[in-house]
Parts: sequence; structure tokens; C-alpha cells
Amino acid sequence: MPQAALAPALDIETRLLIVDDDPGIRELTAAFLSQHGYVVDTASGAIEMRTLTARNDYDLIVLDVMMPGEDGLSILRSMDRETGPAVILHSVIGEDIDRIVGLEMGADDYVPKPANPRELLARIRSVLRRSQGDRSTAPAAITTRAFMRFAGWRLDPVARQLWDPDDVIINLSDGEFRLLLALVERPRRVLTRDMLLDLSRGPNAEHFDRAIDVQMSRLRKKLARPGSEDLIRTIRNEGYMFVTEVTTK
Repeated sequence: MPQAALAPALDIETRLLIVDDDPGIRELTAAFLSQHGYVVDTASGAIEMRTLTARNDYDLIVLDVMMPGEDGLSILRSMDRETGPAVILHSVIGEDIDRIVGLEMGADDYVPKPANPRELLARIRSVLRRSQGDRSTAPAAITTRAFMRFAGWRLDPVARQLWDPDDVIINLSDGEFRLLLALVERPRRVLTRDMLLDLSRGPNAEHFDRAIDVQMSRLRKKLARPGSEDLIRTIRNEGYMFVTEVTTK
């Protein structure tokens, strides 16, 4: 088999946007990803990014956090996280608060600078597999949709929607949804923070316990109902457990 045939078929149809105020990082990253078959555009900041996104449909944006003028978190806040492209935040290592806030705002992943190009490529492929997998299963869901049900709640893992016992849709961020799905798929099992990170963000995610704790706190508030037992229990020195029975039908 020719070597070229080993490249993933989807790469040549996938358009990426690199947003970074550092021209060296911007161009080197774009060149590396282009070598792996992606169509890659670059932008130096928010204005140029919005011009390009108005003209083109991007599958994924690698977005620098620390930029002059409008920073990456402000740009992310203005984006539609339901229908917009996947976003990987890119910033200097050690800025933990940016990492937490970015993931809470719906970023799909967070890669510290300086990033090994092959690691960034692996993260991009992982995020694209998740996002494109969600889209590819959507048509079948029209006729074969199965809901995950627990304590009167209803979770649609395909449409990524949650209904409370009163049949009201509860808005979840992308991170909250993935965390809830990881718990609901493994009821009455103790899941450590590392396990939850792997399950909700993939094995290449940085292990940062505080990010899980923040998302867990917000998820618990959205699942709380007066007079009802907490659905998620903290297991001291171990992790978390989804305590109620889950059925799929």
C-alpha cells in the first residue's frame, strides 16, 4: 500500500484556523498541520479571526489566550458554543485560572505553550473525532433515539440535552455535559478525578483536579432539587459516585 494512503481521509476536508499574535508560532504551527493534510488559515487576533470565520466554515480553531487587545477568553465568550467550531485554547503553561475558566466556557481542550507540534496534532485529532462523531450519529437519532433516565431526569446523549423531572431543559456547558455523561454511564461506581478527566476529556487531557471540582460543583447545582437526594456523592479521598439507578430506553 502506498504510504500516502495511510493519511486519514477526513484530513483533506478539514479546515483549521490558528489564532495567535506571535507570527513565528502562527506560521510554524500552520505549516506543520498543513503537512498532515489539513487546510489551515491563520489570524493574528480577534478582528482578523472574525473576518475569516465570516467567510469560511472551520472545523476547529486553535486560539491563543494571551493576546493584546481582545484576549482569547473574551473571543471564546463571544462564540456560539452550540453550533460553532471546536476550540482548543493555547497558552503559556501554569496559568491555571485561564485553564479552568476556558474549559468552563466551553473550550474543547487546553494545550499549554510551548506545545510539542505532535502533541497539538494528537489533541486536534482527538477533538475532531469527538465532534465529528457527534454529528455522524445525529441522523440515526431521529428514529432510534434512546434516553438515559434517572430519578425522573432524562438525558439525550446524541442531542446533548438534559430534561429535569418537570420536563424543563437544563442548559449544560460542553464540559458539564461530558462530565455528566461519564457519571451516568457508570452509576454506583467510584470514579477518581483522574478517571473523570480521562472519560470526559480524553486520555491526552492534562490532569488538573481543580478543573473537575469546579465543573462538578456547577453540575451539582444544576441537578439539585429541593427535598431530593443529591445524585452525585463525594467519596472522601477517592472521588465521586453517581448514586442513582440509570436506565436506557
